[in-house]
Amino acid sequence: MKKILVAGCALFAMTIIQAQQKEGTVIYERTTQIQIRINDGHEGMENMLPKQRKDNFELIFGNNQSLWKQAEKEQEGTEDFGGGGVQIRMIGGGTDDVLYNNLETKVRVEQRDMFEKKFIIDDSIRPLKWKMTAETKTILGHTCMKATATQTSIRTQMTMDNGKMERKQVEDTSLIVAWFATDIPVSAGPAEYQGQLPGLILEMDVANGRQVFKALEISSKADIASIKAPTGKKRYTREEYRKEVDKMIDEMQRNNSGPGRVMRFSN
Repeated sequence: MKKILVAGCALFAMTIIQAQQKEGTVIYERTTQIQIRINDGHEGMENMLPKQRKDNFELIFGNNQSLWKQAEKEQEGTEDFGGGGVQIRMIGGGTDDVLYNNLETKVRVEQRDMFEKKFIIDDSIRPLKWKMTAETKTILGHTCMKATATQTSIRTQMTMDNGKMERKQVEDTSLIVAWFATDIPVSAGPAEYQGQLPGLILEMDVANGRQVFKALEISSKADIASIKAPTGKKRYTREEYRKEVDKMIDEMQRNNSGPGRVMRFSN
């Protein structure tokens, strides 16, 4: 009788494991806090600008791969603040931007549209050092466990002072808080946070709310054929891409200097 009971439990456990979701599609909402400093005689405009931006993204995962892309077309808006023909244009990534990850080989390939130019960037997945906690909560019907990590990176800070755009590289240390589904054993998640945890990340907070991702809906259906790395003749490393973008920003500043210039800020 005991042998039958043990065998039955083992079979039940195997059935649960086999039933775990290994592929699917998730729609995330991303909320980004916008910080802009203007020291160009138009400081009052800072209070007139939006303080946050929301947009939706789609994650498709399966076969130890994932594809991250924008879920809906993003509109670019231009407003004239404070007179004098000074315009503030808020732009994000291109609508054709995609991020492909091979979760097994740790290969990452990104397609970015920046200033009407397409870049193919070869990179690799670099997992963070996560600390698991005992906290759990339910998200979209899935029991999720909390994990935290500290991320140190270099970001570009841009300011406008006396008609000149200044850029500098600053070290940025951020606390990352993630909630991952314990019943979806796929190491995927929002944006660049792929290959990080032993379950699908459904919520994430970066730098105390500076950027927040929340899963709005999840499906077990996935277009596996669409999960493929973007291709292109010209390819860049991450560092080469940053240098090219810096050159484009310099050229944009020269072309838009003086009255009626357009100041662009991208998250």
